[in-house]
Amino acid sequence: MKTSRCIVDFHLTQQHWLLLWSLAVGHQYSSLGTQPILCGSIPGLVPKQLRFCRNYVEIMPSVAEGVKIGIQECQHQFRGRRWNCTTVNDNLAIFGPVLDKATRESAFVHAIASAGVAFAVTRACAEGSATICGCDTRHKGPPGEGWKWGGCSEDVEFGSMVSREFADARENRPDARSAMNRQNNEAGRMSLNDNMFLKCKCHGLSGSCEVKTCWWSQPDFRVIGDYMKDKYDSASEMVVEKHKESRGWVETLRPKYNYFKPPTERDLVYYESSPNFCDPNPETGSFGTRDRICNLTSHGIDGCDLLCCGRGHNTRTEKRKEKCHCIFHWCCYVSCQECVRVYDVHTCK
Repeated sequence: MKTSRCIVDFHLTQQHWLLLWSLAVGHQYSSLGTQPILCGSIPGLVPKQLRFCRNYVEIMPSVAEGVKIGIQECQHQFRGRRWNCTTVNDNLAIFGPVLDKATRESAFVHAIASAGVAFAVTRACAEGSATICGCDTRHKGPPGEGWKWGGCSEDVEFGSMVSREFADARENRPDARSAMNRQNNEAGRMSLNDNMFLKCKCHGLSGSCEVKTCWWSQPDFRVIGDYMKDKYDSASEMVVEKHKESRGWVETLRPKYNYFKPPTERDLVYYESSPNFCDPNPETGSFGTRDRICNLTSHGIDGCDLLCCGRGHNTRTEKRKEKCHCIFHWCCYVSCQECVRVYDVHTCK
């Protein structure tokens, strides 16, 4: 059905968000509300996650918020791709079977959700939303010329610890998939460290900047999404190896191609090929690209040639009401007229 390919807006409780994170999947847009988190009522948590939830119940709404912003960012980054981070609302595994395979897509979802949790917890701590955490006072160092330390440096180490303890609790098996998930989860968290920046504020009469105070800040999460999308495009393909150890057989990953630079802890890894996502396939979770809007003038993956997988496209006209002929009046408001404009909309056959 056409509606299953588009992004659907619906509401979930905090408990559902946390359950979906524990399953390494996530529903989409959510209204977190103000109801308390009841850790024992969240099905699917492993014992370590349940203990963590009870010990850190104050920050669990931020964990849920982090999953949400991670999935939203996934849908933004892949909005013009054959796989557009589609969610379905009739199953707990709301990405469908897509994440069952150890593909690039699975790698990205794990990384961006893990980064989202670390980001949201770090931000909540800096804003004073929780009493068990706060500002980072460990990594200041000497101030630079013309400024001094001030404000609240965001404690990304604490946020990353929360993400690591909760997300990686399910990844303790000695198999290849757990090794892959741990690698990608950590790569997502490290993206925050790699993109921290010094944010400053001027003080003085009429903004004279006589005194400038600075603190460490996370970037907008869109920067993290762009960074991780580059990591997706350059992800390393691996092969699975088995080793006999004292605890039994253990699976590890090694690069498939020796002539490429081996992945670092900041890189995404995968070991199974992705489906082409051109046609609907319930076994792989592909919804196909039929009826997806494509860009007629683009030669990229969002263009009608590639996105429609060579099937061609349909064109229809669409009328839209927009503000136009806007005039600024002193002082101080803007008045606009309403115009009807006609657009061509191209969709895949």
